[in-house]
Amino acid sequence: MNNTKNTDLELISENKMFGGLQRVYSHVSTVCNGSMRFAIYLPPAALEGKKVPVLTYLSGLTCTEDNVTVKAGAQRISSELGMIFVAPDTSPRGQDIDGEDDSYDFGSAAGFYLDATQEPWGKSYNMYSYITQELQDVITSNFDSADMKRQGITGHSMGGHGALTIHLKNPTLFKSCSAFAPICAPMNCPWGEKAFTGYLGSNKDSWKEYDATELIKTSPSKATLFIDQGLSDNFLKEQLKPELLEIVCEQVGQALKLRFQEGYDHSYFFMASFIEDHIRHHFDAL
Repeated sequence: MNNTKNTDLELISENKMFGGLQRVYSHVSTVCNGSMRFAIYLPPAALEGKKVPVLTYLSGLTCTEDNVTVKAGAQRISSELGMIFVAPDTSPRGQDIDGEDDSYDFGSAAGFYLDATQEPWGKSYNMYSYITQELQDVITSNFDSADMKRQGITGHSMGGHGALTIHLKNPTLFKSCSAFAPICAPMNCPWGEKAFTGYLGSNKDSWKEYDATELIKTSPSKATLFIDQGLSDNFLKEQLKPELLEIVCEQVGQALKLRFQEGYDHSYFFMASFIEDHIRHHFDAL
């Protein structure tokens, strides 16, 4: 993989919000083989030059950086606490790969926050390296107020899977972790099986590297994992399986705060209801 750094940004949009600035940027990504976009909210404290913690949010299937930016209401509490809120896109775009846009749960908008090993996906579908390396360089190089020693990670659904696995593999980089309705055991659900087979191949031993339930068995975190799950979520039983994660956490002594929310579904209405709790969780931890 070519690790040449290119940290130049193009500003796509800027809007003032709660005294801070909500921006969207694009940049040339080496690991994702093309242009990538991310949203970033800079609270007033950051605009004043103060060093503030950074929370990265990973979105779910079919999403871009836009969904959480517009629907979740994260900016108000980020402004109040003084926290940068970063929301990258969910996959590379426009790679001209056969099948890339055939389904909602594989290819475009379905990068699953892993590094693909199977061709033709391996040349661009490297969201794990993008989040943990390249985007780190971009933020560091362009935002002096970002305290990169105080970072947390969160996400929804596929992005919740990404947050859990990336934290467990990089606990000193992302020191705090939370998730909304995460795919907790992707090796044991249709979404994960499809994605892992396509991106990683048929050797299931390689899948364990990107399955939170498997990672906790060997590399539990010192942080408390904070998860919210709606009980009226249509995907709960077939795809998300938080009970499997809960069992493993109990076995190895992993601190887990798992909340089941009566009547809530898989939508951003659920997310917006509890986003403040999650941002405060990260702020307190950082």
